[in-house]
This record gives sequence, C-alpha cells and structure tokens, in this order.
Amino acid sequence: MNGQTAKAGTNLLTYREACRQAIREALINDPRTFLMGEDIGLYGGCYAVSKGLLSEFGPDRIRDTPLAEAAFVGAGIGAAMAGLRPIVEIMTCNFSLLALDQIMNNAATIPHMSGGQFAVPLVIRMATGAGRQLAAQHSHSLEGWFAHIPGLKVLAPGTIEDARFMLKAALADPNPVLIFEHIVLYNAEGELDPDITEVDIAKARIRRPGRDISILTYGNGLPKSLAAAETLAAEEIEAEVVDLRILRPLDNATIFESVARTRRCVIVDEGWKSGSISAEIAARLSEELFFELDAPLRRICSREVPIPYAAHMEEAALPQISQIVHAARSLVTPQ
Repeated sequence: MNGQTAKAGTNLLTYREACRQAIREALINDPRTFLMGEDIGLYGGCYAVSKGLLSEFGPDRIRDTPLAEAAFVGAGIGAAMAGLRPIVEIMTCNFSLLALDQIMNNAATIPHMSGGQFAVPLVIRMATGAGRQLAAQHSHSLEGWFAHIPGLKVLAPGTIEDARFMLKAALADPNPVLIFEHIVLYNAEGELDPDITEVDIAKARIRRPGRDISILTYGNGLPKSLAAAETLAAEEIEAEVVDLRILRPLDNATIFESVARTRRCVIVDEGWKSGSISAEIAARLSEELFFELDAPLRRICSREVPIPYAAHMEEAALPQISQIVHAARSLVTPQ
C-alpha cells in the first residue's frame, strides 16, 4: 500500500491518507479554506499528505510558499482575520521556531489585545517527533513548548480517527489551533469506523481500560503504550492507557479520574523531560492527587540530547516499549 488510498472494500487507511482526506473535505465544504506551506503543491508535501490536491483544487487554494515561515504564517494570520479559513502547514515543528513570534505574539494574542474585535481562526499543521533518521533539525517534539502559551489550542492526533476528523473541529474553532502530526504515524494503518463523522477537541480518551496503573501519553507514545499494556497484561498487570489528545487545554478531569482509580501512573512523552508536558501533568497530579497515589510518579521521555541521526543512537534517545513496561512493572510489583 502506498499510503495514498484505502484498500478496496475495506475501511482501512493510513494516518497519512486520513490527514489528506481531512484537508480535502475542508476544501470541498468551505470555499474560504485554503492550504498554504512549503512544497505542498506540485511536490505533494514533504510527507505526501497533500499529494494530488493541487491538480484538484488549483494554485489559488493549494498555495506553495517560499522558505519563510514567519512570512507565510503571518500571511495566514492576516487571512484568518480577514474572514478566510487558512490551513498553514509547517514542514517540521523545528521550523516553527522561525514563526514563533507570529504564533505567540500575534495569533495567540490578537483576539485578546483587540478586546475580542478580531478572531484568528487559523489552523497550523506541523510534523513532529523522531524515528525516521532525520537528525536534530527535523526530529524534535516541541508541542510542549506551544502548550505553554495561552490563546492557543494544541492537538496531537494519535489515531486514524483523530487524524481524519480533528481538522474539521479545529477549523470550526474561532481561535488558533495547532495540530502536531507525528512523522512515524504517517505510515500507520487502521480501521476507520464509517459511523464516525466527527470527534471533539476537548477530551482525552481511554484507549484501553485497566485497574492497576494509568499510562498517560499522546502521539506516537500511544501505540508504544498500547503495546506495553499488552505485555503487562500477560503478567496479569492491567494498565489503563489514556490518550491525552489535547495538550492545551489538558483534560484534567479524565486524567485525574483515571489516576485516582488506579493509584499509579506512568507518563510517556517524546519531548525532553525538563519543562515538558510530562512535567506539567506530574505537577498537577502532585498538587491535586498526592494522597491518592500508592507509588511515585514515573516519566518516560526522550534523552536530553539533540536527536541523533544514526539509527541505533536515535532509538536509544527515544522512549521505548521496554522502558514503559519496566516502569509500570516496578510501580505495581516493586522489588
């Protein structure tokens, strides 16, 4: 399967195709919507998400940009303020730092600084994460940085379903929404329930129920955590896997309910441990549920180094299934 079409006669499709279908649906349903970014037109996108859209919708709605993130993100903000519904693609989240001023000081603040006179209904999609040997300038997980900023909504689809329908909900939001798509997930395949036509962008989801320990995660940490839960189940340890999905605002209610019930928690986050999403969640759990915990909190994060290029070093730098299993096992059955 080339990742661009679903297999005939099934609802099986890739994460990549789910993202492409979401963009195509948005372009069909709303003439105000357009896609803008580097290499998204004739080339079809760095990760082939926009392949074929230029020939279908033309250059007015599939707009290739120069290599100038600050410029085209700023153009997207202006278009959103003028009543359009732009989808801006940043090739990798590392490059989003070139547009950080536009995102933080304009997109996130204009609705507030204007006293609500201007909305910024902008969606910014960007690839995040490591695992494909793209080295240190194309492989980091910076969604936690953006989740620090008031005025933004930060989404991290970890399933085919969320990749397919989160964009629709994001475009309906009057404020800027950032969607972080993990590069390893683009080739992942899954069944899409034909009865589902939308998802919310407000709540976390329990992807696997359990009673012994909560594993909180998102993005590419989700399949790793589900695999770890399978291994633990063979040892009669039932891990509950919570897909955070929404990194700002975090769904405290779902997180707290799960951890209060299992009384143990491992947080899996591909970002660096210092100042990360995992650090924020651990702080909230310590503040609100300290006396509900039967064991210390554990965090599985990337090593605090620039992501290496060499495959074995990249693997050593990233959270792995074996680490999740070991951390969960040590909390449930301490040695």
